[in-house]
Amino acid sequence: MRRFRRHPKIYIGGFLLAVLVLLSASAGLIAPYDPIELDVAHRLRPPSDLHWFGTDAYGRDVLSRTLYGGQISLLIGVCVSLLATVIGTTIGLLGGYLRRLDAVVMRVMDGLMAIPGILLAVAMLSLTRASVQTVILAITIPEIPRVVRLVRSVVLTIREQVFIQGAVASGSRLPRVLFRHVLPNAMAPIIVQSTYICASAVLIEAYLGFLGVGTPPEVPSWGNIIAEGRNFVQLAIWNVTFPGLFLGVMVLSINVLGDGVRDLLDPRMARRI
Repeated sequence: MRRFRRHPKIYIGGFLLAVLVLLSASAGLIAPYDPIELDVAHRLRPPSDLHWFGTDAYGRDVLSRTLYGGQISLLIGVCVSLLATVIGTTIGLLGGYLRRLDAVVMRVMDGLMAIPGILLAVAMLSLTRASVQTVILAITIPEIPRVVRLVRSVVLTIREQVFIQGAVASGSRLPRVLFRHVLPNAMAPIIVQSTYICASAVLIEAYLGFLGVGTPPEVPSWGNIIAEGRNFVQLAIWNVTFPGLFLGVMVLSINVLGDGVRDLLDPRMARRI
């Protein structure tokens, strides 16, 4: 109980996220129907004992599609978070520590940040074939500059510390200084930022699916499900309500967990809040 009072956000966000991950991961076992199987005779049926979340315009079970859609959203969120964090951290470490490289790196990052992330993702997806891989790539590129700027700002402070100067004076090479001394002291804000990137990626994937430029239509994702159900929202509001609810809870749980991790890793900020 004491631990819960100290860090309630971690437990609440972690519990909600664990439930959603468990439901999505076990979709093949608990989903009552095939998510892409058509049943026109039972189209737009309201929630019942046969279809707990009702059916869509093609007679497909909304519960099954929502559970399978969670797998796609989680896959995209985790992959984007990992890729953006690894690439952005590497570039930020080099740019923040090597002053000659700093100006070039930051001008490139400023150029990428000048373009809205959604527009850049839509432009990339319009030039390539729709797939989960292209969606991951299109969402990852706009997220990298944010990680680079964060890591660079932290490295600029760390590189002036006495222990860094001591490591350089003792003859440590650049890779050892960066990954043995600088990176461990910059991990706290990087971990917190990675959680926000994951939540943002899940939300952007839903935006792209709603606009019709995300994952292919045959792939059940929350964005695709909501996009297909918007035309029948007056007749079958459950087509939008349930996947939208899952999407909102997913993003909320990741953000709450990220806030809790931030408070845990930075007690001074938690006391100020």
